[in-house]
Amino acid sequence: MYLLVAIGVIFSVWKPAVFPRLTTVQSILNSNATVALLALSLVIPLAAGVFDLSVGTVMALTGVLAAELVVGHGLPVSVALFAGLLVGLAAGAFNAAIVVGIGIESFIGTLGTSSVMGAIILLISNNESIRNEHLSSTLQDLATRNVGGIQLPVFIVVAVAVVMWYFLEHTVSGRRLYAIGFNVEAARLSGIHTKKLRAGALLTSGFLAGLAGLILMAQTGSGAPTSGPPYLLDAFAAVFLGATQFRNGRFNTSGTLLAVVVLGTGTTGLTIAGARTWTLNLFIGVVLVVALALTKLEVRRTAAPIVQGDAIGDEPLQH
Repeated sequence: MYLLVAIGVIFSVWKPAVFPRLTTVQSILNSNATVALLALSLVIPLAAGVFDLSVGTVMALTGVLAAELVVGHGLPVSVALFAGLLVGLAAGAFNAAIVVGIGIESFIGTLGTSSVMGAIILLISNNESIRNEHLSSTLQDLATRNVGGIQLPVFIVVAVAVVMWYFLEHTVSGRRLYAIGFNVEAARLSGIHTKKLRAGALLTSGFLAGLAGLILMAQTGSGAPTSGPPYLLDAFAAVFLGATQFRNGRFNTSGTLLAVVVLGTGTTGLTIAGARTWTLNLFIGVVLVVALALTKLEVRRTAAPIVQGDAIGDEPLQH
């Protein structure tokens, strides 16, 4: 929170005639809905100790496929959107089969599946954006619907975040996910079905990344083959920065959303100030490195023996 306040003060002083305005707040929220949803797609896997590097490619795949179904096959937009969500789930299942089923390290496994899905994107799109007037007008009308200047995608992000927050903080399965992320072997020995929960985490990330891809397609009015991967760095930066907020080094929804706003405020401020494009990437990269360092320090500071009955929701592990 202190970082958000500091950034806000800096740009308010730097650009007092432009930055401290309600329209700036609305712009920050509306323009960062997609990265917020992609960041949320990473929270549950990371809470379970699983890296999903494919979410950016899943974003692009769902957008390209949905656009192709409308433009190339004449299907209704609603059918194409539903198909996109199914593709997101299928991508999550593919990751789960590789990482959980076969047992490949998630970092490498999801990098490999991302390459496979990238090839499918090129096959469908021929490396060109897919659009037509009907697709653009229908989707952009949906994406720009707003209440008080806050567009529909922002409300979708809030709804997803509330459900995820309740799951992680107030259910046994959520506590078990955190236990798996802390020590997967101890969690397994205590009777937790670690494979099922890790597979479920990857299914969730695939579904939410697919939803993020559809929202991005609606905002841009097209399915672009390179649309998703550029969001990956921002999403990881937000999740790791968010882990330093509220939950003592644990990945969490509230901290992630706050981090998205912090990053969005910084990049918006730099844009308003007329900074060069490379400074935006520098800002995100520095924040990610600092967030990783702070997260590691926070975990070390708060590390303590876990009482299994509290962390997992079962009886303490017997030795």
